[in-house]
Amino acid sequence: MTIKPLIILPDPLLRQASKPIEQIDTEIQRLADDMLETMYDAPGIGLAAIQVGVPRRLLVIDVAREGEEKKPLVFINPEIVASSDDRSVYEEGCLSIPDYYAEVERPARVTVKYLDRSGKEQITEADGLLATCVQHEIDHLNGVLFIDYISRLKREMVIKKFTKAAKAKAL
Repeated sequence: MTIKPLIILPDPLLRQASKPIEQIDTEIQRLADDMLETMYDAPGIGLAAIQVGVPRRLLVIDVAREGEEKKPLVFINPEIVASSDDRSVYEEGCLSIPDYYAEVERPARVTVKYLDRSGKEQITEADGLLATCVQHEIDHLNGVLFIDYISRLKREMVIKKFTKAAKAKAL
C-alpha cells in the first residue's frame, strides 16, 4: 500500500465532479487500499478519490474511535437515496483544508446506495458521525467542499489564506 499525496485547497481539481467507476478491478482495489492507508496516516476519518488526484466516484471511511478496532468502509459510486428532515450539526474538518474547522448542518440520517469492494450493491442507513462523513465525502465527489456551507465571508477568507499559502510554497 502507498500513502498518496493529498490535494490541498485552492487546487481546482477539488471542484471537479468525479466520474463513475465502470469496472471494479485490481487497480480500483489498490486505489481503495492506498486511500485507506493515506487516510489513516493523515489522520482522518474519510477520504474521497479526488483528494488524492483521482476523479473517480470512490470514497473510504472509518469512524471508529481511537483505541477501537478499525472498521474501514469502501463506497464505490455512492449515492444518497434518502435523507431525514431532522438535522444535526457537527464541527467538520477536511484533509484538503488542513487545520480549518467549522460547524456544518446536514441531514441527521441518510440512506446510501453503493457498490462494495466486490461490486455487490449495498444499501446503508447512516446516522450520527457516519451520516455526516458520508455526506461530506460524497460532496467531494460532486466538487463541493464543506466550506461551501459556511458564510461567504468566512469561505472567502479561508480560500484567500490557502491561496496565499500555496503561492508562498511555490516560491
